[in-house]
Amino acid sequence: MRRKYIKGQNQAIIAVQLNLDTEGFEYRKWGGLQFCKRGDWLVNNNGESYTIDNEVFSKTYRRVRAGNYVKVTPVWAERATESGRVVTKEGESNYKPGDYLVSNNEDGTDTYCMSAVKFESMYELYE
Repeated sequence: MRRKYIKGQNQAIIAVQLNLDTEGFEYRKWGGLQFCKRGDWLVNNNGESYTIDNEVFSKTYRRVRAGNYVKVTPVWAERATESGRVVTKEGESNYKPGDYLVSNNEDGTDTYCMSAVKFESMYELYE
C-alpha cells in the first residue's frame, strides 16, 4: 500500500543546474543507464551524486540559499515485495525486495526506487 511521506527539513541537497550549450551526458547508476540533458540538475544528496530532470526539480525543490535546496513536496511510497526495474525520467533503476518504490505523484507516476535504509533516514510518514 502506497503511503504519503515528507522529507525532513534538515535534508538539504547541493544542486547545480546544467545550463550549458550541451547535448547532455549519460552515466551508469542504480543498475542502469541514466541520461542528463541541458537544464537538468546535478545533485549531491548526502554524498550521493545523480541528476534530476529540470521539470521535476522545479516542481519539488525550493532554494534555501545559493546551491542548497530542500524537497518541499510530499512523496508516496511503498515497499517492494519482489525485484524489478523502474523507468525514470533519467533512465532505469533496479530494486530488490524491501526497497522503496517512491513516486512524486499520488497516482504512482514519476517513480524511482531507493534502499530502505536510505529512504527511512530521509523521509517521515505524513500523518
